[in-house]
Amino acid sequence: MNRGSSALRHLGKLLLLLWGSNVCANAEPYDLLIQGGLVFDGLGNPPQHADVGIRGDRIVAVGQLREHAAATRLDANGLTVAPGFINMLSWAQPSLLVDGRGMSDLKQGVTLQVFGEGDSLAPITAAEAQRLQDPEVYPTNHGRPPWRTFAEMLRYYELHGVAANVASMVGATTVRRYVLGDANRAATPDELKTMQSLVDDAMRQGAMGVGAALIYAPGTFANTAELKALNQVAARYDGLYTVHLRSEGDRLLQAIDEFLDIVHTTGVRGEIYHLKASGQQNWPRLAEAIHRLEAARAAGVPVSANMYTYTAGSTGLDAAMPPWAQAGGTAAWIERLQDPTQRVAILQAMRDPAPAWENLMQHAGAEGMLLVGFDNPDLQPLTGMTLAAAAAQRGEDPFTTAMNLVIENGKDVSVVYQLMSAANLRRKLATPWISFGSDARALATEPTFMQRSTHPRAYGNFARLLGRFVRDEQVLSLTEAIRRLTSLPATRLRLQSRGQIRPGYFADLVMFDAARINDLATYDSPHQYAEGVQHVIVNGTVALRAGTPTGALPGRALFGPGYQAGAQAPLRKPQQN
Repeated sequence: MNRGSSALRHLGKLLLLLWGSNVCANAEPYDLLIQGGLVFDGLGNPPQHADVGIRGDRIVAVGQLREHAAATRLDANGLTVAPGFINMLSWAQPSLLVDGRGMSDLKQGVTLQVFGEGDSLAPITAAEAQRLQDPEVYPTNHGRPPWRTFAEMLRYYELHGVAANVASMVGATTVRRYVLGDANRAATPDELKTMQSLVDDAMRQGAMGVGAALIYAPGTFANTAELKALNQVAARYDGLYTVHLRSEGDRLLQAIDEFLDIVHTTGVRGEIYHLKASGQQNWPRLAEAIHRLEAARAAGVPVSANMYTYTAGSTGLDAAMPPWAQAGGTAAWIERLQDPTQRVAILQAMRDPAPAWENLMQHAGAEGMLLVGFDNPDLQPLTGMTLAAAAAQRGEDPFTTAMNLVIENGKDVSVVYQLMSAANLRRKLATPWISFGSDARALATEPTFMQRSTHPRAYGNFARLLGRFVRDEQVLSLTEAIRRLTSLPATRLRLQSRGQIRPGYFADLVMFDAARINDLATYDSPHQYAEGVQHVIVNGTVALRAGTPTGALPGRALFGPGYQAGAQAPLRKPQQN
């Protein structure tokens, strides 16, 4: 009896094998078959040597598939195959409208750009559309932005053509500016209701949540009550409150407490942009900040954070001057800088050793401030100099030079600020609930983008993680790094069927050489592509093949958990100047 049962089992296995081979030979061919790679599913499970079969925009099979027919085959032998990387903090809104390929990120395996740190490109009024013709915000060659609503803005990226998918928070600053302009005052009850209505519209039209930036004017003028009011709306749609904290320096812990209060009170899910402790005197505070967040997580509060992989940040000289001086917008700011009386008050505020606002000049020092972005050609020779060196060259003190540079440039000046410690950077890298964002544009080593310098994170943030910190220094494992680049942020964003390699999921994939991936961009020479990424697939279409862009622009607008299809209005035709 046992011998007969064994024979039947063997016969069954043989029939199943023959049936499987026949199915494999006669089944519908794959559109694309990725062969021979080491596949990481994105969930943190051990990798497997496998093939990935794709039809249309979806993964349909993972396993030993070489005998299966396929229209196109992509050799991944010797390569790591992972879900496409999610850039949780992207400033590529304007650069993608100049070059939809997003080269500096595409060549690092990024398949989703998430916008909205305080500012989003919608909703906007007609007056704001006029202001957005500033090429730093929106490329002038596109004329005035043709959208007004959030859904129209996202749809425009699809119509324009982008290699990576795009998503966005609705900016708390954008909503405030829509109603209050750049005024330094609290919203009235009626104004707050209007702002809540704008957030409600944006959430139904696809916003991932509310994004805030609380050290920059006019976003810094929002009090906690205003932020709670906006996030009460986002919470109704299971949105994410993502915030540049009110302080990352002297008042970091108080800012963490404000963040946790907003999350706890409103029921919104919370995320901190580029978690850090700025300024050497504040470096010890990071441990306590992480402890408070982990205590909240242990209590069931849904909070997390993201980071970039450098010890220097980058923003403008506005972060070295008091927010009250910037009320009313750029023109009003420059007018105050030129007024003798107000200039003295601004100078005194900048020199205050214990200001009530976030002064990055105090945290970095003039020697730790690298000037990287001028619009005035006469100032271009200062690019790459520290503020201290520029001040010495001009025979001025650094505070005076900072003010004069804004006046002479006619607008803000981009600066790289040395703010963080290497030890704290590694502490964050080892924290399992922190994902990654470049906090930069997606650029290209082409004349259009090389007229000004930038932070190297624009070209190297993700490759630096996988090369230096995973392979070389082993701060975290490759499996864990991929999880935190893929399924972790996808889950936080509530994305459906993305962030993993499994049948039924969208085919957003990256293939790279784990032994060779590396960032090449430096502070002195930032416009250098990372190396090691071979192939990138977005929605089933190859966007990068053998390290070279194919020209395909298969990216789509991805919508948040509150999205309602009926809320999407038709896109207006562009208004040309």
